[in-house]
Amino acid sequence: MRVTALFIRILRQIVRDKRTLALLIFAPILVLSMLYLVFDGEDYIPNVGLVAVPDPVQSQLDLENSNIEYYETEKAAKKALSAGKLDGYLLFENQVPSVVLEGSDPSVNASVMKWIQEAMKPLQKSSLQQELDIDYVFGSDELGQFDYYGPALLGYFVFFFVFLIAGVSFLRERTTGTLERLLSSPLRKWEIVMGYVIGFGIFIMIQAAIITWYSIYVLDMVMEGSFGFVLLITLLVSLTALTLGTLLSAYANNELQMIQFIPLVIVPQLFFSGLFNLDTISDWLSWIGPFMPLYYATEALRNVMIRGYGWDMIDQDLLILAAFSALFMLLNILALRKYRKI
Repeated sequence: MRVTALFIRILRQIVRDKRTLALLIFAPILVLSMLYLVFDGEDYIPNVGLVAVPDPVQSQLDLENSNIEYYETEKAAKKALSAGKLDGYLLFENQVPSVVLEGSDPSVNASVMKWIQEAMKPLQKSSLQQELDIDYVFGSDELGQFDYYGPALLGYFVFFFVFLIAGVSFLRERTTGTLERLLSSPLRKWEIVMGYVIGFGIFIMIQAAIITWYSIYVLDMVMEGSFGFVLLITLLVSLTALTLGTLLSAYANNELQMIQFIPLVIVPQLFFSGLFNLDTISDWLSWIGPFMPLYYATEALRNVMIRGYGWDMIDQDLLILAAFSALFMLLNILALRKYRKI
């Protein structure tokens, strides 16, 4: 009888907690659905340029299964490659073929080379078929998967741990009555929010610096650009996670409910953090990417760490990350109204 009473109490408790019930049922469905849409996408179709390819040769090439662009000069093709419009281009100089790859994504490089080998099969019996000379704009043939996915993982784990720690810590401020005492003081809501952001911000600056240094100089993650820019990007990622974590903690009553936000906030970030090629993701999901902070963080990190770009190529991504932080801080101020009694 006592066991029966206990399990009935547990059942009633779960049924009354609608958020836990939703987590048990709908969160796995959501994650599995996203995994299905991610992995059920189409095969990647490379964007390839043809530069000064003689008409007799071009007529023999198999140009299917790719997006082809034609260029008169190599300068125009290289400009398109640097702008991200091409994955690589095939160049013929004095009847000698060569390939130039964008180089920052090993899987895309493999797709381009596979397509070029298939396209040039009709030339195997021709004297024009020669061993290809391969060059890279960014990276090299030694660029590994960890080098490419490293920037995405760096941004993702910084975001995840700051979000979790900030949310739980701010929740503890509420449950212990500290926040209530602050709200009854002359402090304004924006002053409270800024105080917490600056207080936590000092520690996330230290965390971002240590993690960034460790990833680059201990794990030997590829680093072509400025360490200062990488540090700035990770700081903005941390600030975004901090403000989002404190915002969502306002809608949680305990640590368990805070953790329940992970499948809804952290897991979707994973799919759009650059770990998966968004060009192959189902159309049902691809539009979500621009609404995710890590979408911009990963692009900025790769532009610096792999491509060696400077401020002019990452400023837009950084401004968007700063805008996310500003928006979450504003929403934090508005969320505090529900706790202020006077």
